[in-house]
Amino acid sequence: MNIQTQASQNILLPLFMKLDGHRILVIGGGKIGLEKITAILRNDPSAALTVVAPEILPEITELSAQYDIRLHNRPFETDDLNSISLVFAATGLADVNKIIHAESRKRSILINVADTPALCDFYMSSIVIKGDLKIAISTNGKSPTLGKRMRAFLEEWLPDSIGEVMERLHRIRNNMKTDFEQKVTELNRLTKVFEESNKGS
Repeated sequence: MNIQTQASQNILLPLFMKLDGHRILVIGGGKIGLEKITAILRNDPSAALTVVAPEILPEITELSAQYDIRLHNRPFETDDLNSISLVFAATGLADVNKIIHAESRKRSILINVADTPALCDFYMSSIVIKGDLKIAISTNGKSPTLGKRMRAFLEEWLPDSIGEVMERLHRIRNNMKTDFEQKVTELNRLTKVFEESNKGS
């Protein structure tokens, strides 16, 4: 079996992770920490987060009153990693971030260290959300600015009605009694019809 690859390509594995049953640790209560928190909550408002930092922005405190966010107003401690599934290190202190990275690795916890690609097990993507449609854009950490521009382009290009189209296709798919190949053929035909109707609207 031959798996097709390119000589130079982004080898990151794109995953869409269910956050229920997981707690995320954000270490850092400044602007970068706030950016990570809002990105997580934008994707899943029910996400469970713990924030640890000696100083925490008022905006983060406000969010903690609305969402499942535990605040610890103090420096990082290794016990903070207990029962954690993902870590975001955003302290702004390289030495501290390296310690957090090392301790996370000891526990086989995936970690993202802000502005330090070499210490990241994963990156946050630029995200386009249109109802149930979610598109993640990765530049392999090389150009977040390009990723943001691609997101803006897709947000403008994709019609807001795409979510409704997906819901209609989902209902049709569930009601079909045909075999798999016929179902794929019919869904492809309907998708093309919906595409043409959106162009005309």
